Amino acid sequence: MKKLLALFVLIPFLVTGLSGCVPVFLMAVGGVGVYSISKDTIQGDTDTSYEELWDSALKVARIRGTVKEEDFNRGYIEIDAKPNKIWIQFVRVTVAATKIKVSARKYKLPNIDLAQEVFIKIIEEAKRGS
Repeated sequence: MKKLLALFVLIPFLVTGLSGCVPVFLMAVGGVGVYSISKDTIQGDTDTSYEELWDSALKVARIRGTVKEEDFNRGYIEIDAKPNKIWIQFVRVTVAATKIKVSARKYKLPNIDLAQEVFIKIIEEAKRGS
């Protein structure tokens, strides 16, 4: 009976995992609402200026690995952190608000933990710098 009950409890999780649904989770980092938008991407909005976030992201990127591409005008940074690849994108929402999107992959597989870690480091560095 206990095995049958355990099976009924586990089935929804197994079906969700096999069907390709993205686990959505929410968290708050220093007043920033953060959410997962895919299996390898974390996104959030912050009231920190674009320039402060850009400087913080470059600092974190250089610590994490080699910056392969950076474009301030497009708001794009690509990092090669062997064996990981990290992409950071910024979008100006208003003069004082910016959207951050961090994606990470390890051996071409999603690495949401790394994306979350880099996102948090950028926010913390921006708050420390201001």
